[in-house]
Amino acid sequence: MPGYDETIVAPRDRGAIGLLIVTACGWGLNWTVLKFVLQDWPALFARGMAGLLGAAALAAVAGIRRESLAAPREAWVSIATGAFINVFAWMGFTALSLNWLKVSEGALIAYSMPIWAMLLAWPINKERPTLRSLLATFLGVAGLAALMGGPGFDSEKWPGIAFALSAAVLFAVGAVRSRKPVAMPFTSFMAWQVGLGCLPMVVLSLLFEQPHPFSLSPAGMIGLLYMALGPMALCYLTWFSVLKRLPTSVAATGMLIVPIVGTLSAPAMLGDSIGQMQIVAIALTLSGVGLAIGKR
Repeated sequence: MPGYDETIVAPRDRGAIGLLIVTACGWGLNWTVLKFVLQDWPALFARGMAGLLGAAALAAVAGIRRESLAAPREAWVSIATGAFINVFAWMGFTALSLNWLKVSEGALIAYSMPIWAMLLAWPINKERPTLRSLLATFLGVAGLAALMGGPGFDSEKWPGIAFALSAAVLFAVGAVRSRKPVAMPFTSFMAWQVGLGCLPMVVLSLLFEQPHPFSLSPAGMIGLLYMALGPMALCYLTWFSVLKRLPTSVAATGMLIVPIVGTLSAPAMLGDSIGQMQIVAIALTLSGVGLAIGKR
């Protein structure tokens, strides 16, 4: 926005930083929890079903708050666009990319999102990148690259690269566009967006992945409920609340916490180990995030 100094987070925005941390932790833990669900269901079906349950939860919250779920005609373009770029592309394209890429490679490309968000926010929202925001992004992405161990791509991986990069750029577009007001209640808007974004994942999975819906184990069921209520319901609400209160570059850089949370939760839940490179990566990434959200 014109006149908005994106390097300063005012005291009144400390709540927004809290919401940003909730979002990053919720989505970060999702990478580990998803492992349990993927033992029983394919990726698109797991994320799609979690999203439909999350949309139902958001609709229930909207009902409790006496928000109308009826979408005015002028809101449908925003709903459909948001459902595609914020939900289907981000969740679906990243899942599809794993057919060609390792999880670490897909995550490295997907979490280049802060770069694209910072670049897009300049022409669209007039948020000019500053030296501080550029340095914060550099530190964060350098830490992420170290965390993922550095990808070694070959020609067979290009479809996966295209899906992951498309997810990153489109999600950045969604982050930048989020400042535009929509003529309907916020929770109802998010319920429609998450539901419409996840329904095509389920349809595509039924057509191509041939899932077995009743094969979910108790651990997978717990994971599915977490994915629905946390990443798909609560975290989408908190993420778009953050985007209305913080500069796009700050919010996007904060998302680099996500793979850190995934890495730190893996030893406890999956028995993975953390080495010296991961410790260095976490330090670099947190330095970048701290620089982005801190005061001068």
